[in-house]
Amino acid sequence: MSTISRAVLVTGCSTGVGRETALLFARQGWPVWATARDPGTLADLEREGCRVLALDVTDAEACAAAVETVTDAEGAVGVLVNNAGINDFGAFETVSVDRVRAMFETNLFGLVRLSQLALPAMRAQGWGRIVNVGSMNGRFAFPGMAAYSATKHAIEAVSDALRYEVKPFGVDVALVEPGMIRTPLATSAVARRDTAADGDWADYNARVAASALAAVDGPFARFACDPRDVARVIVQAAAADRPRTRYRIAPSAHILLTARRLLPDRAFDALLRRVVPAPPAPKP
Repeated sequence: MSTISRAVLVTGCSTGVGRETALLFARQGWPVWATARDPGTLADLEREGCRVLALDVTDAEACAAAVETVTDAEGAVGVLVNNAGINDFGAFETVSVDRVRAMFETNLFGLVRLSQLALPAMRAQGWGRIVNVGSMNGRFAFPGMAAYSATKHAIEAVSDALRYEVKPFGVDVALVEPGMIRTPLATSAVARRDTAADGDWADYNARVAASALAAVDGPFARFACDPRDVARVIVQAAAADRPRTRYRIAPSAHILLTARRLLPDRAFDALLRRVVPAPPAPKP
C-alpha cells in the first residue's frame, strides 16, 4: 500500500464511551465509521461527519461486512476501537449460563473477531492501532459482577499476547482500564435483571444493583469519570507514536488498582466489604 489508512472503526456507539469516542475522532479530522446494532441511534454522529454502519459484534457476517466496508473505502481499518460491551449484575449462583455466554460473545469474542479481521490490512500497511476498552475489573472482580469481570480479565490476556505478536508489523495494542463511568451501562444492566432467579440472593442482588447505580449517580459518583474522559484517552492512544500499554482512567481505578496491587487477597476482600453488600447469612 502506498498510503497509510488511519480510518477509525468504533464499536458500541449508541451511547456512552463509544459515542463520545467517535465524535471526538471526527472532530479532530479522522475518518470515522461509528457502529451500533441500530444505526438509527447514530444520526447525530452522521451529522458530525461520521459514517455509520449497522454492526452487532456477535454476528460474524456483520463484522466481516463492516471491516470490508472500511477496507474498500480506505485500504485498511487503521484504528480499531473495541468498545462494545454489556453487563449483568447478580450473585454468581443466579446469573444464567446463557447470560454469561452473552457477555462473553459481546465483550470478548466480538473484540477477537474484529481484531482478527482488521489485522491483515494493518500488517500489510505497516501501521495500525487496536484500542481495547477493558475495565479496572479486568484486574480484580467486584462481587455481583463475576461474569463481567471474567470477560474483562480475558481482554487483559488477549491484549497482552496480541501486543507482543503484532508489534514487529507496526501495529500497537493499547488497553484502557476505566474505573466507574457515568454511562447508561449500569442502568441497562439493572433494568435487565431477572429477579425470578434470585431466590435466597434476592436482597443481596437488589443491594448489588443499588450499589452499582450509586457508583454513577450517588455517593460514589465523585470517584467516577465521564465518557468524554475515556474518549480523550482512546484518541490519545491512537494518535501516540508509542502508545502506552495500559491507561487507567477515573479516581476509582487509580485507588482500587493500587490497593489491589498492594494488599493481600483477604485484606482486599475486607476493603470491598466497605463498598459492596455483604452476602446473605446462612439460614439455620
